[in-house]
Amino acid sequence: MTAERLVVIGGDAAGMSAASQARRLKGPEELSIVAFERGHFTSYSACGIPYWVSGDVAERDALIARSPEEHRARAIDLRMRTEVTEIDVAGQRVRALDRESGETYWTGFDKLVIATGARPVRPALPGMDAAGVHGVQTLDDGQALLDSLDRAPGRRAVVVGAGYIGVEMAEALLKHGFQVTVLNRGEQPMATLDPDMGRLVHDAMDGLGITTVNRAEVTKILTGADGRVTAVATNDATHPADVVVLGIGVEPETTLARAADLAVGPHGGLLTDLSMRVVGHDNIWAGGDCVEVLDLVAGRTRHIALGTHANKHGQIIGANVGGGYGTFPGVVGTAVSKVCDLEIARTGLREKDARAVGLRFVTATIESTGRAGYFPGARSMTVKMLAEYRTGRLLGVQIVGRDGAAKRVDIAAVALTAGMTVEQMTALDLGYAPPFSPVWDPILVAARKAVTAVRRASTA
Repeated sequence: MTAERLVVIGGDAAGMSAASQARRLKGPEELSIVAFERGHFTSYSACGIPYWVSGDVAERDALIARSPEEHRARAIDLRMRTEVTEIDVAGQRVRALDRESGETYWTGFDKLVIATGARPVRPALPGMDAAGVHGVQTLDDGQALLDSLDRAPGRRAVVVGAGYIGVEMAEALLKHGFQVTVLNRGEQPMATLDPDMGRLVHDAMDGLGITTVNRAEVTKILTGADGRVTAVATNDATHPADVVVLGIGVEPETTLARAADLAVGPHGGLLTDLSMRVVGHDNIWAGGDCVEVLDLVAGRTRHIALGTHANKHGQIIGANVGGGYGTFPGVVGTAVSKVCDLEIARTGLREKDARAVGLRFVTATIESTGRAGYFPGARSMTVKMLAEYRTGRLLGVQIVGRDGAAKRVDIAAVALTAGMTVEQMTALDLGYAPPFSPVWDPILVAARKAVTAVRRASTA
């Protein structure tokens, strides 16, 4: 019997999780697996790069979950520094380029997994390619940034963008002794939060010594005679810089898929069914940061680049390729981050998200503490909750605070997935002891206030 061939494009979370799971279910005599990775590393945590740069993680290799040699030991033909440049859907083959030798060749497939990830947003502005300007998408990027920090002629850093990567990199640069300015084109940092909650992040960053400039539209990067960055220009100011970090966000890397005429959604990601098959193709799967996923609260697809989703996608794809069965029902949009000791979390819809899908809602915002107020070390947190008008269905939660604030969002994520109302949430049997929570957990306090808001709105 001739073994089927699985080809995987992309050697990180989704791609190698799919390959590994498929190998668990089928041996080499049934399924041969060829995986292509254009970079130097496989199966690593890109989310950990800011913490490696900051020094919280001591070594780069601590971020690598499985090396190429470990994958090959499991009968996966992993070809590093090899980039797939074309997908021939009709011919069931891919064209690959060996970036070391320059050789190009075709490889056939019976089943194909596309896990090409996401690419950083890098505006086409003057000076964006100058020395001292860095993205932080890969381990190579992280090393290049660390090397650049050592070579920087001064201690002034500018971070462009104030999302998750932006605020995490601001902290990392602060720990390296840099004077940090964050340029944010939005109304407040952390656009994944409502502006009133983003304001709390802004105030905390100011308190840490990080200068945050909102409504700042970058127009160009200024350089010196040696070609190295000297400043970042915005629509109304110039900010001196010895190093610049781009944290503007990412977009799905679907160049190959688009060229092969595969289905993409409104946010530029590949569209798949519940089994992670690309829409319209029985033998092609896709997962990770290159796909769009169903938002279970909004009922629409969205693009969310997170390693948690990518690993789940890979497991599901591998199960289906290997003869099993799995589905990925969707997400509620849960994410957490931090800047120094300030914790930031969100799940579900923001106000503008709810309006965009035509939902009427009420909001409730409370301040509480992460432990009993009398217990040593109790710190404040702010919780904002959105509930649907009349029905009281939970729509979203945002949390900004300290002392274990962020992971409380997981309670809300479960409630959103279950379709609970805020009134049902008030009866949740959550763990209590003074070192861990007040008698009424902050999530429950917010839910009680949201119940009151729903009732008032219904009788107005």
